[in-house]
Amino acid sequence: MGSCYSTSFVGRQHRKVGEVLVHVREKLNSPLGTKPSRIAWIDTTGLATIHLLALLAFIPWFFSWTGLVIAVLGLYVFGTLGISLCFHRLLTHRGFACPKPLEHAFAVLGVCCLQDTPARWVAIHRRHHEHADRQADPHSPLVDFLWAHIGWLVMKNRDLTRLGLCTRYAKDILRDPFYARLERKGYWASIVIGSWLAFFLIGSAIALLLGEGLMAAIQLGFSVLIWGVFVRTVLVWHTTWLVNSVTHVWGYRNYATNESSRNNFIVGFLSNGEGWHNNHHADPRSARHGHLRWEIDVTWLTIRSLAFLGLATRLIGPSPSLCVNGRLVVPPPL
Repeated sequence: MGSCYSTSFVGRQHRKVGEVLVHVREKLNSPLGTKPSRIAWIDTTGLATIHLLALLAFIPWFFSWTGLVIAVLGLYVFGTLGISLCFHRLLTHRGFACPKPLEHAFAVLGVCCLQDTPARWVAIHRRHHEHADRQADPHSPLVDFLWAHIGWLVMKNRDLTRLGLCTRYAKDILRDPFYARLERKGYWASIVIGSWLAFFLIGSAIALLLGEGLMAAIQLGFSVLIWGVFVRTVLVWHTTWLVNSVTHVWGYRNYATNESSRNNFIVGFLSNGEGWHNNHHADPRSARHGHLRWEIDVTWLTIRSLAFLGLATRLIGPSPSLCVNGRLVVPPPL
């Protein structure tokens, strides 16, 4: 029986599930909006500065087990809840719904990841799905791997101008006054800087409550700031970027989609489920990205937990019409 989900696309090669693929289509030119090539100096400086601040973690004075633990917890709290669950599955694809105050709280966590405002993040990702692995795709690795991972962020692209992009792809987001307010210059930045100050003060307060002196309190405050903010931010960045780069190059395909998306074990683990990217491109609306039993999707498990608590509704799962190698695959219930 033929595949239940297949489309023709110039240059695409059909392969069996589980076969690792590297080169699928011809090389692309960078998006037309990037011509002529110009560096986005503000974004580039910001990216470089946060990376340099994260490197302070290698100085022993800034290390503490408290800071390390907060950084690890932050990968889930900010990366999974803020980016994967809120920005991606909730706002971009509307794979489920939750009460507005909770949605806005998750969105604030996403803002603290320094991946732009919710509206622009959503708009860029929706554009990616519309033009996946074609020249208009903002971050296809068919341009080159480094472009998909970070290069597209440091080059100006007229097609990604905030007003035009959000007007076309994120009107539904901007109808919410909360998200419209975040687009105002400086508003989202005040949230980010406020969170940095909170991390420093929390670290200092912990030390003082434990009876430490002022210098020890300042030291722990900086440790929590460096590890809990800058190290965590860089790790969340690169985890997100791995989905853009690695999962369109290396991995296996459950579905014959019309772009080069892959399911990648390593990225699936690091990103709490975002690495099952071929599954996602086959059924973008689904809030569940892990379709087979062994494709663990922590973000989906979190959504299911919210639903159990009555905090998530209208969950959308994979379409029952999806097939793997011509065989209907209905993901088992959890």
